[in-house]
Amino acid sequence: MSITETAVTLNPPGHEPEPGPVDADLLNETLEYIRPALQYDGGDLVLVGVDDDGTVNLDLVGACSGCPMSMMTLTAGIERILIDRVPGVTAVNAT
Repeated sequence: MSITETAVTLNPPGHEPEPGPVDADLLNETLEYIRPALQYDGGDLVLVGVDDDGTVNLDLVGACSGCPMSMMTLTAGIERILIDRVPGVTAVNAT
């Protein structure tokens, strides 16, 4: 994994969510909820796809693509919100 590619899971041991189908509409709605905060700082995200195991794959673009805080944004913000709001999401990968 490169420095710009991250795979993080915030679930404590024994509390892993069950993988399952991810509702595309709810996922897109949640990404639209997150997007203004990124755009405010000159960045954005692009949904690449969702794996069968519930891993959401994103591209962080604009200011986010080279930002040294993008790892913190991903783990403390994007992944936490997606796991909380979208059933079936188990992790987030971002490049």
